[in-house]
Amino acid sequence: MKRLKKGQGIAWLVAFVAILGLLGYYAAIVLMGTISKNDDSLKLGLDLDGGVSITYEAVGDAPTDEQMADTILKLQQRIENDLGEESSTTEANVYRVGDKRITVEIPGVSDANALLEELGTPGTLYFIAQRDNEGNENYSRGADGEYALNYDIKDLIDNGSVICTGKEVTAAQGRAQQDQTTSATKYVVTLQFNDEGTKAFGEATSVAAITGETIGIYYDGKFVSVPKVNEAITTGNCEISGMSSIEEAEKLASYIRIGGLDIELQELESQVVGAQLGSDALRTSLIAAGVGLVMVMIFLIVMYLVPGAVASFALALYTAMLISILKAFDITLTLPGIAGMILSIGMAVDANVIVFARIREEIKAGRPVISAIETGFSKALSAILDGNITTLIAAAVLGILGSGSVKGFAITLALGVMLSMFTALVITRILMNAFYAIGVRSPKAYGQAKEPTKFDFVGKKAIFIALSVAIIAAGFITMGVFKAKEGNGLNYSLEFLGGTSTTVDFNKTYSLADLDEKVVPVIAKTLGVSEASIQTTTVDGSNQAIFKTRTLTLDERTTLNEMLESKYSVTEDSITSQSIGSTISGEMRSQSLIAVLVAVLCMLIYIWFRFKDIRFASSAIIALVHDVLVVLALYAFARISVGSAFIACMLTVIGYSVNDTIVVFDRIRENHKAIRTETKENLAELCNNSLSQTLSRSISTSITTAIMVLMLLILGVSSIREFALPLLAGVVAGTYSSIFIATQLWYIMKVKFNKN
Repeated sequence: MKRLKKGQGIAWLVAFVAILGLLGYYAAIVLMGTISKNDDSLKLGLDLDGGVSITYEAVGDAPTDEQMADTILKLQQRIENDLGEESSTTEANVYRVGDKRITVEIPGVSDANALLEELGTPGTLYFIAQRDNEGNENYSRGADGEYALNYDIKDLIDNGSVICTGKEVTAAQGRAQQDQTTSATKYVVTLQFNDEGTKAFGEATSVAAITGETIGIYYDGKFVSVPKVNEAITTGNCEISGMSSIEEAEKLASYIRIGGLDIELQELESQVVGAQLGSDALRTSLIAAGVGLVMVMIFLIVMYLVPGAVASFALALYTAMLISILKAFDITLTLPGIAGMILSIGMAVDANVIVFARIREEIKAGRPVISAIETGFSKALSAILDGNITTLIAAAVLGILGSGSVKGFAITLALGVMLSMFTALVITRILMNAFYAIGVRSPKAYGQAKEPTKFDFVGKKAIFIALSVAIIAAGFITMGVFKAKEGNGLNYSLEFLGGTSTTVDFNKTYSLADLDEKVVPVIAKTLGVSEASIQTTTVDGSNQAIFKTRTLTLDERTTLNEMLESKYSVTEDSITSQSIGSTISGEMRSQSLIAVLVAVLCMLIYIWFRFKDIRFASSAIIALVHDVLVVLALYAFARISVGSAFIACMLTVIGYSVNDTIVVFDRIRENHKAIRTETKENLAELCNNSLSQTLSRSISTSITTAIMVLMLLILGVSSIREFALPLLAGVVAGTYSSIFIATQLWYIMKVKFNKN
């Protein structure tokens, strides 16, 4: 960067203050709107803000488990593909209730009727010939221009008038395209059939093309389209034209896709539900974040003086930008999203700390301040880029392959990482040069690196590795004991196992806060469970409250009902209980696992490529696995509920672990160039020196990240605390593995397998 003059430095600082003031003001409006839930609010997930709940019931006999599972998966895909950002679909929940029902919960929506109109009732879709085998018309057009069936749909199925159903359609898409003859834009729906549908549709259109007849598309009790057949369609690909807009074409394509569900569903009920965590969770989370940021800024200023103040300004801008972008692009914020934000804030601080450590080293070496600033940024660049790009790779893979909370986490993390790189590499650099230009030039104002503490990290490797193995082994033993006693090694929550949903119609309206304070503790005591394991929701405008617990036995349900009747004066017929399925379905779990494995593989390849040594990559991945297993051990020891937040927590640990390790490896790579002979002694000295030089940075970054998480642990509600505790353990484990495990593993591999 070109050296600034005093006037330019003043101009940059004034411009920065103006931009920070405007963005900060806007962010404050958004945060206040989020707390008061007005139009300026961030879009919040169902766990923070509630939304719409729709319950469908299968028509006819109870479907098989396979049919229900397939329908749930297809309905999840339908929501994600068709409703888009309008309905915060990255966080929609679809789960089974009882034998025949499926519930869809979509956050950030306050109008159930509007959503139902858009989503539609996922019934069966039929392609119907205009005439039956005897020449009778199956449907006709009325005076109002609408088509109607002349016979019952079942009789059409029996006499062969139904050509095929939506189950034979493999793809349907609405699109705009240019007419080759007139060059005008036309709106069409393209369809693709499977082999069975191709054959049936080909035979039907061959006849209809000769007679000039139509084929009606019948869905949910009405005709959604009746296109004329112009030619025989035998390839399995066809095009429906005549739509007046792209919206009309996309709507028809949507009907066709949802009509391919394995079972026919009908709407049973819809309602607007309250937040599962409630306004208190949101308010305390925001307070915790605010307090944490202030404490981080104070820590940075105390530790790094002028650079620390600059980093604090950049962090303030980063926070304002992140909130503004979340609002501007209507990105849904959920509990996993908050985890992504915490990780990205930690990485934003980390990038600055890496630079400042380098600047101090250059000042210690005798360079002038301005030269130290330029050299510090230059030397820190590779570590910052490698750490952030590795995390971005993971976020991209998780965003593409993941679903639900995984995708929400990935989006927030990717956004935060990109902003953190911008503020660290651009904003911080501009501010540092601006402060120097206006006269802040004393080396004392920037600090000077102290002589690194000499410690034999490599020589004590056996102790460090043995300690980690002992903790991980104890975790597996604990899981084995609980598996034998209780059937599950971990304390799986409702999201994983399902449970019992108890709906109570009280004699008065309870707010969510009242339920959490006055009713949930009593239910927890009655059932002998923790308060955090009970999910509560309210139904707006009524006295109904829903309590979701682990699966209850008949005796437990009876005891619970008796308690509710005696303590809250409710009648027995106002209490209903149903078994509910897991919101984290088997498909979602497998998708999440595949996404994580692919992300880890991509990180492995990237680190291998950048460091030109598979030993660096494999050591980083082993350290990553170490951190995950340590946190898993905590879940086993403390019996912390394993739910959707568990996935977010593990993803955060993965991102943090790799970023922290790469900074150490970057210093090893730099120092390695000075080694002439790779003896065991020289390699050990290389590792010890590199760890000593990066030790203060590792500790500083861990402290700043831990401060953010600790505030959630102290100020958060019970459900937030259960999430923050393992996250804090992950930060500690990530720091430990970066200092005491990863480098030692690289040393062992380097000595044992010395050839590249």
